[in-house]
Amino acid sequence: MTLFTIGFTQKTAETFFETLKKAGVRRVVDIRLNNTSQLAGFTKRDDLIYFLKTIGGIKYLHVPELAPTRELLESIKKKKGKWEDYETGYTTLLTERKADESFLRKTLENGDCLLCSESTPEHCHRRIVAEKFQSATSNVEIVHL
Repeated sequence: MTLFTIGFTQKTAETFFETLKKAGVRRVVDIRLNNTSQLAGFTKRDDLIYFLKTIGGIKYLHVPELAPTRELLESIKKKKGKWEDYETGYTTLLTERKADESFLRKTLENGDCLLCSESTPEHCHRRIVAEKFQSATSNVEIVHL
């Protein structure tokens, strides 16, 4: 099973959609807190759903249970907090929301791609989700696009 991840910042629409198509992504799983913001550009929810279907025949699913809270985001972005504290807080949040391994196994499918805004996965919650899923499921390959 392959689970992809992607962030949209620092990518053009062409690069973003061509990357998804070439990788063989079947469904984008949006795990952003705010997926309707004007700052999201071509990944604003309703536009994204249209573009995914039209350009790549790709499905869309929003899973808010996997989005960080505003407070967590501010702790790392505005307050310049430590990544380790964010990661601990986010993992605790997933537990509180019952977004555990069982939830992930029921929600995620082969060919899914976790979407958020960060350009790279190192300091992004999509990596945490992907690794949590990988540890709960056998034979999962994570591919960061």
